Formats: sequence, C-alpha cells, structure tokens
Amino acid sequence: MSQLNVSGLSIYPVKSCAGIALSSSKVEAFGLSYDRRWMVVDEKRVMLTQRKLAKMCLIQTELVDEQLLLKHGSMPDLVVLQPDTGVKSLVKVWADECLAYDTGDEPANWLSQVLGVDCRLVYFPDDEIRQVDLNFASKNDKTAFSDGFPLLLISQASLDDLNSRLDHPISMDRFRPNIVVQGCKPYAEDSWKIIRIGNILFRLVKPCSRCVIPSINTETAERETEPTKTLISYRQRGRKIFFGQNVIAEINNKVSSEIKVGMPVEIIE
Repeated sequence: MSQLNVSGLSIYPVKSCAGIALSSSKVEAFGLSYDRRWMVVDEKRVMLTQRKLAKMCLIQTELVDEQLLLKHGSMPDLVVLQPDTGVKSLVKVWADECLAYDTGDEPANWLSQVLGVDCRLVYFPDDEIRQVDLNFASKNDKTAFSDGFPLLLISQASLDDLNSRLDHPISMDRFRPNIVVQGCKPYAEDSWKIIRIGNILFRLVKPCSRCVIPSINTETAERETEPTKTLISYRQRGRKIFFGQNVIAEINNKVSSEIKVGMPVEIIE
C-alpha cells in the first residue's frame, strides 16, 4: 500500500454553493478557514440549500483579499464585504437557531435574481457558538453553517470504487468533502477513529449520511438517479446511505494549524 496522504482540500464558503479547491488551509474550530461561514436564507431566515434549489450549485465562489466573490453567468460578479459589526438576527440551520449578520441588500438582490426566490445572505460571526451534536462530540465542539459537523473526509479510493460501479463516473465535488485522502483501500476511513495530519489530530466521529445533493449534476443543476441508486445497493444501513466520515479537529493554539495537499496522514486509532 502506498503512503497515505492528503490529495485534496476544499471549502464551500456559501452553504450549498460551489466550492473552492485549495493547496493548503488553516484549520480552525469551525473547520477549514472560511468553510460554510455564509448561508442563503429565505424570508423566514431559514436555510436554503440545493435540496430545494438545485441551481445553487451553479453559483461560483472565490475569496479575494478575505472578501467573498459571487459569480454566475447571468449576473455581474459581486464582492460581498465580510461583516463584523452590526445587529445580529436569529437564523435557522435544521433544528438549530443561531445568531448571524445580514450582509445587506445588494447580495440579497443578486441572489434573489439568480435563484428566483426572495432570499438574503448571512454570515456566521467569529464569536457565535453552534454546538456539535453531543452524541458524537465534546462540549464546545462547534461548527458554523455546515449540516452538523465542521469537517468531512472521504478517501479517493472510495470514490474510485463507486465510479467502477457506475456507467458514468462522477467527480468528488458531488459529495462536498473538505479533506480527500489517497493511499488506502476503499472505505478504509469507515474504521478510523483518530488520524494526524501535520500537527493536528482529527477525530472521525460519525459516518456521513447522504441526502439528494450528490445526485445533482454540478454542471447542469439537473437531478439524476445516480449515484444514489448504486449507493443504495451497497452502502445503505437502515434507511440511510453512508459515504464519507464526519470529522472534528483537535485545535491546539500552540502549534501550526495549517494542513497542505501532499501531507502524510497517520492513523492513530
């Protein structure tokens, strides 16, 4: 077996919009820096995702001088200033309510035109705490606007195995992982409990149950039958399909928190 290492890093600054591939990233309590710190909400300030609006996957994101850039073929590019002051309001992510900054009317109007619904863009503050499920996490483990955990890890071998079963292979971005590793057998990550990358320990705390989003073609926003149909045939447990592992990083402010593509991955447990 070849050496286990990091083969990909990605962030998704706006929940359910397109991601950004990185060569390196700082790891923070929320996960990789800037990951899912912004979220689109409806008029009731409830999250909007590709589950309801598949076309969200066509909104491209970039980070320019720590500011968010939104891009879509139907609209001029828009720079969104990162708010750090002002009035916070409650927003809802699944069953969780947390405080967030509204980014203003310009991003709201831009997104409403692209998505065809009234919506606004909100930002998760540095000082806000959204507790990760205590059934799988410790007190003060937190996340921003992710579904429930700060990080998602998948091995390249697992995707390769899935693609060997499909008539038309799909790309890893369908599953929206933060960390991709290579050099292991398919689904080896299912058995890992603790790994080390650089100076950081990562706890793999829960298999990731998959929704409809991996079946959305990220180039066309069309919903397809695969890979869900194939995953049901061999990755279903009970009524859920599992692919990838939810992860929490152990942050130590005394050591470097940066990880890079190519870094070795050590299985501790």
